[in-house]
Amino acid sequence: MDDDPDPTGRFGAALLFIRWSTSGERAVGHLETDYLAFGPTPDTALAPLLALTLQEVKAHLDRCVARQESTDQGVVGE
Repeated sequence: MDDDPDPTGRFGAALLFIRWSTSGERAVGHLETDYLAFGPTPDTALAPLLALTLQEVKAHLDRCVARQESTDQGVVGE
């Protein structure tokens, strides 16, 4: 979620997925969605994300992974 509003006064909210080391002791990377919701306050921007089902969150994660894989393949192919 944004700390400050955009120029139109809206706050944005996105999902952030943390990748942990195999030992679980530290973060080793992350993926994040684009903004999924906006609102005039941080709470109103966050509310739709808190209402997502586990299946919807997993679908967002799968899209982030696919986007990352396609980006990685593009770098390798250059």
